[in-house]
Amino acid sequence: MQHITTRNIFAAAFLVSAAVTILACKAVKAVSANNNMPFAKGADISWLPQMEATGFTFYDDQGLPVDCFAILKKHGINAIRLRTWVNPDSDRASGHCSAAETVAMALRAKKWGMRVMIDFHYSDSWADPGKQKKPAAWEGHDFKTLLNDVYSYTFMVMKTLKDSGITPAWAQVGNETASGMIYPEGSTSNWPGLAQLINKGYDAIKAASPNTQVILHVDQGNNNGRFRRWFDSATAHNARYDIIGLSYYPYWLEGHPDYTLSIDSLGNNLNDICARYHKTVMVVETGGEDYKAQNTYDMLLAVQKKVHGVPSHQGLGVFYWEPEGASSWSHYGLSAWGANGKPTKALDAFK
Repeated sequence: MQHITTRNIFAAAFLVSAAVTILACKAVKAVSANNNMPFAKGADISWLPQMEATGFTFYDDQGLPVDCFAILKKHGINAIRLRTWVNPDSDRASGHCSAAETVAMALRAKKWGMRVMIDFHYSDSWADPGKQKKPAAWEGHDFKTLLNDVYSYTFMVMKTLKDSGITPAWAQVGNETASGMIYPEGSTSNWPGLAQLINKGYDAIKAASPNTQVILHVDQGNNNGRFRRWFDSATAHNARYDIIGLSYYPYWLEGHPDYTLSIDSLGNNLNDICARYHKTVMVVETGGEDYKAQNTYDMLLAVQKKVHGVPSHQGLGVFYWEPEGASSWSHYGLSAWGANGKPTKALDAFK
């Protein structure tokens, strides 16, 4: 008889766990419409129209002024993510992104041969883990009316895109919804209500654009406990979706740690949630400090490797959030662009 050691037991347990993960992720393949699509190397560039309108000029590596889309495409970007707000104001950084502006940007993306992701915030401005304010026009509506608001608005945006010749590859129902969306009715303290709101968004997307894949999006992509709690609740309340979307920003973790301290946790979480929920996965937001271009470049390579590493090609892609949003214009320090109008080395990671 072979001598059994603790090392043997741990090794066997690891192999069984790995096998379960692979088999579970393979089960996703039959229901995913994205498996035969190229790996998404994406960018959320929702600031671009206002950057252009206020005179920011984009330059290629040779110093020639060109369309930002041309620079992105040359650097390997093949998909564009666009946030859309219900009734935004005209603030250049925290406004715009109306339905009409979203359609115009989606048409530009199509012209450049890029797939499109629509990010429904269900707000008039930023929605994220710290705030999920409902649109002003929806204030005071009872819950039945609020459900209709979500459906009607979502359907309108998606139908307008379709009528304009755009079939988004993906659409998010909510943005970084770890605490819910459309407060207070859609708070995670009221999961039955949140699930109904999610499902109204899902149904509207599928009614207008049946082939569009629906994403639910949670931040802190390295935090497995956070994802298990949220998606266990989503499952228990029958929330409908196709893809799990993650944000991964090492900079925003406590103490701003280097990505090397959390990248393995990101990979482990991707594999676990693929297996646990039988869903494909994407990193729909990431970014690093603009003045640490080499470090951000290295991080982006590592993130792509982890997403590529999800078994059976169930990791669908990686999106950089506002890479073109140079801090000299946006005052946002995690872009991949310099004040000179040129991309930093970080963007080369998508080539």
